[in-house]
Amino acid sequence: MSSDGHFMYFAYGSNLLKERLQLKNPSATFYSTGRLKDYILRFGLWGERVQCQWNGGVATIEERPDAEVWGVVWRLSNDNLASLDKQEEVYIPLEVAVETESGLLVCRTYQMNSFSACLPSTQYKQVLCLGAQQNGLPLQYIKTLQDIETNNYSGPSSIMDEIKTVMT
Repeated sequence: MSSDGHFMYFAYGSNLLKERLQLKNPSATFYSTGRLKDYILRFGLWGERVQCQWNGGVATIEERPDAEVWGVVWRLSNDNLASLDKQEEVYIPLEVAVETESGLLVCRTYQMNSFSACLPSTQYKQVLCLGAQQNGLPLQYIKTLQDIETNNYSGPSSIMDEIKTVMT
């Protein structure tokens, strides 16, 4: 949190999509795209055989030398810190240095605890790709996201329904 009443948040998963993030964090505004060096994007659950609203694995980051994860830096009001923490409750908050066009920026981000690998659902992958395109992430990184294998779940998704209502 900063003294000006705002904090910077680095999103790399479903919160890449503005409409998804703003469901519970209406103060979020785009600040910049950014690159987190020495981390890799992984998909999983916070424990074995856990059900989640996405019907499959969700994104997390894991330290890996010479890797990178692209994402979006959002500027949020300190008033939304509690709602973001609640939304990301299966994750541990971290402070990371994100490379942006204007230099290094210290941001809050989240890393899953009790990670158990699991493929994401088709809907979750769709939200990642939409968010990456919406915010102009590098085309090569968007292609990497588009190539992610899914669990082929195509049934109902309450969170996807909620996002669709605000996108129309």
